[in-house]
Amino acid sequence: MRVTVLGAGTMGAGIAQAAATAGHSVALRDVEESYVEDGIASVDDTLSEGVERGKVEPAAREAALDRITGTTDLAAATEGADLVIEAVPEDVDLKKEVLGEAETHVGADAVLASNTSALSVTELASALDRPERLLGLHFFNPVHLMGLVEVVVAERTDEASLETARGFVESLDKTAVGVRDSPGFASSRLGVALGAEAIRMHEGGVASAADIDAAMELGYNHPMGPLKLTDVVGLDVRLDVLEYLREELGERFRPPQALKRKVRAGKLGKKTGEGFYVWEDGEAVRPADEAGEER
Repeated sequence: MRVTVLGAGTMGAGIAQAAATAGHSVALRDVEESYVEDGIASVDDTLSEGVERGKVEPAAREAALDRITGTTDLAAATEGADLVIEAVPEDVDLKKEVLGEAETHVGADAVLASNTSALSVTELASALDRPERLLGLHFFNPVHLMGLVEVVVAERTDEASLETARGFVESLDKTAVGVRDSPGFASSRLGVALGAEAIRMHEGGVASAADIDAAMELGYNHPMGPLKLTDVVGLDVRLDVLEYLREELGERFRPPQALKRKVRAGKLGKKTGEGFYVWEDGEAVRPADEAGEER
């Protein structure tokens, strides 16, 4: 397949890498050349790390990189595309704009997908002349390690688009889980609920961040605790999702005050170096504060 990924950030680069590694031809597009270069560099770094760890063959790394073309030209990026995956920031108007513009360039048989983690795919489809060819493909970070992709079926998604999307996910050696388009889908709705309760527990002095995370990692076999995961996802992203779910589903998704305070202070997690943990060189080195300090 020829796959176009719109947005060269963390998720876009990860999706591009997964598709190229699986043998697909990939066009990675963003609005600034520096963003495109950073996205391809991220793919290179991840594949190179895989080579160092013996997980990726050097020839496979080179082949995957050769399959990725970077560009700022939307028309060039979408030319001949079988599947276009939007991976821009979680802003409904921005996503509508990007998807609507992409539709004007793609062929009649191309399938469009959004990597949104919570926004209504049906609403995004309203920006299209042919809404039946849009669905959600919600990948998880880091894309190259996570085996799940939520396939979100919007109100007007047709069977042909769904079949193409499922086939693509299977080609990546990932598991496709089908969900109906509803606020937060399945994973984000459950994930932010757990994360929000963990923040409230920390805020109330129930336990330290490290102990709350250890309880879920060791007691429930979660690979990463909810507070550390919130740091990885981004506190601002979690806040936006909670606000959206609160609006759609009610007060049980009210964001904790501690989360709001950290976001106002610019403590957004891993990407800024501090959230519920202090991060150095991409690793959590210590909790940012002890239980109860956010009260």
